[in-house]
Amino acid sequence: MPTQPSVIPQDLYISIDSINTRYWQMGNSGSSIILLHGGSGSIEFWLYNIAALAAHHRVYAFDMVGSGKSDYPDRSYSLVNQAEFLASFMNASKIEKATIIGNSMGGGVALEFTRLYPNRVDKLVLVDSMGFGKEISLGIRVITLPAVVSLLRPGRWMIPAMLRSNFFDGKQLPPDWIELRYPIFAIPGRNRVILRIGRSNFNLAGVLPQVYRPILDNLSNILQPTLITWGEYDRIIPVKHAYIAAAGIPNSQLHIFPDCGHHPYLEYPAKFNRLVLDFMAQ
Repeated sequence: MPTQPSVIPQDLYISIDSINTRYWQMGNSGSSIILLHGGSGSIEFWLYNIAALAAHHRVYAFDMVGSGKSDYPDRSYSLVNQAEFLASFMNASKIEKATIIGNSMGGGVALEFTRLYPNRVDKLVLVDSMGFGKEISLGIRVITLPAVVSLLRPGRWMIPAMLRSNFFDGKQLPPDWIELRYPIFAIPGRNRVILRIGRSNFNLAGVLPQVYRPILDNLSNILQPTLITWGEYDRIIPVKHAYIAAAGIPNSQLHIFPDCGHHPYLEYPAKFNRLVLDFMAQ
């Protein structure tokens, strides 16, 4: 169960390709780590990880374009475009090379970034990552339908359903974290970008083949040390994708979190942080 962090990082902003981008940065020594949240998420998802990782590394987390408190431009939100945005963030932040930690769609972005810019990736940590097949929850598939997205009216009544779908036991999450995340969840205008994210990557059958096939076809080319972590009871992306990833990436190790959903780093932050720090130290 997460405990309340002693410090909430300060919000910082940087212009990336003329897009106002919010980020956190902690740690002044060691190698660089970049944390990528999932689709329509925000840096608040890494609240219980960034300080622990920053005790040994220089850690960055940013609201990906179209998410959190970053700008919401009308553009493609394909994994390739988001990987290019990551490259621009690294350039603007003067990060030559980093370990990329990505959850869900952020994992898909990390995989595409590794395919496009292999020399800029030190290590890779994939957390319940998109990119290993078409299977994804119905809730994600229906956000490709304009009529459905137009009906979304963010409200606190939606939180229990979100917790049930994303976590093995959402009751473990501190109310303070939910209160911190809710204003992001309720930002006006998100529906327009949610639809764009959906239609850039999914249809009613699942993840688009043109999105996941380039990743699957290039798994054997990922030579970086790779840690694959997954929640055993992930209702968003099935745990069988973890085994596809582990079988395909040559220099990989796999850790399955029992009694866990789509966000192991939030449900079991202390265990996740130790796992990543040990992996980084290898």
